[in-house]
Amino acid sequence: MQLSKVLSVVGCHAEGEVGNVVTGGVGDVPGDSMLDKMRYLATERDDIRRLLLREPRGNVIRSANIVLPSNHPDAQLGYVVMESTEYPVMSGSNTICVATVLLETGMLPMTEPVTRLVLEAPAGLISLECQCENGKVTSVRFVNRPSFVFHLSAPVEVEGMGSLKVDVAWGGMAYVLVEAAGLGFSLLPDEARDLCAVGQRIKAAAAEQLPAVHPENPEFAGITQTEFTLPVHRDSGSLTARNAVIVSPGRIDRSPCGTGTSARLAVLYARGKIAPGEEFVHESILGTRFSSRIEELSQVAGVPAVTCSVAGQAYITELSQVGLDPHDPFPEGYTLSDTWLS
Repeated sequence: MQLSKVLSVVGCHAEGEVGNVVTGGVGDVPGDSMLDKMRYLATERDDIRRLLLREPRGNVIRSANIVLPSNHPDAQLGYVVMESTEYPVMSGSNTICVATVLLETGMLPMTEPVTRLVLEAPAGLISLECQCENGKVTSVRFVNRPSFVFHLSAPVEVEGMGSLKVDVAWGGMAYVLVEAAGLGFSLLPDEARDLCAVGQRIKAAAAEQLPAVHPENPEFAGITQTEFTLPVHRDSGSLTARNAVIVSPGRIDRSPCGTGTSARLAVLYARGKIAPGEEFVHESILGTRFSSRIEELSQVAGVPAVTCSVAGQAYITELSQVGLDPHDPFPEGYTLSDTWLS
């Protein structure tokens, strides 16, 4: 057997969402910051993302994370998130997967009952508190970068659907949030394909009609996610709600979505529906849950913002080496419209 490229990959999922972690084989990635390294990977080494995430080695329902050394004195390590069609500067479920893999494989030392880490994402430093027992990470709570609202109840014209009222918020990615019930959805598993089709249409319309430029980092992507929401209610004393996030190119985030949870907390706070420190439990279409809260009020370039923490659990599924046969006719994979909706 001859392979021209071999990557060491730890399979992992956080509350159902696959976020595999590349622990070796990439080599040096130049750049002073993780944002610089992300730019380099996107422009010079995107073959890695395509190799791992496209068929026949990957598929549309997974992400991957490359663990890299960080130059920041406060960070133990850094990571770059790769999704099907983009490099998000932050992802909650992927962060939970990365922390779990680093500790459970011994890449970073585990201290029981609590291990505290600081990792560098392209969005900036992320502080984490990991609950650990008998060598297992039972919960990861990360403190996200500040989240804020771009638009509340903004009209958007969607082809075939007319005018919708939507919110747009930043939680590490830019989300268009829309009430699911008004579109006839209950956010149940058997609605998944229809949610994806509708979500892609709403996303495209919102991205075209509603500006969403990050006030500190205008190079960050605009609207790339649709978040369907159900009303908030109280369950065992906690505010609780279900959501479903549509990830490009048109599939559902299996987890409750960490950055989507942060975006929703920003909207709830802007509407006076949640207070700092109040627990908010976000539920996925599978019924898995993230626990979250607003840790403090903040600002982003003068824009009112909230700093949120989100907690969930991840599970290692496999240890593998992904390779490329130099004679393989699909060295960077392929996509087909049966699963890749756009």
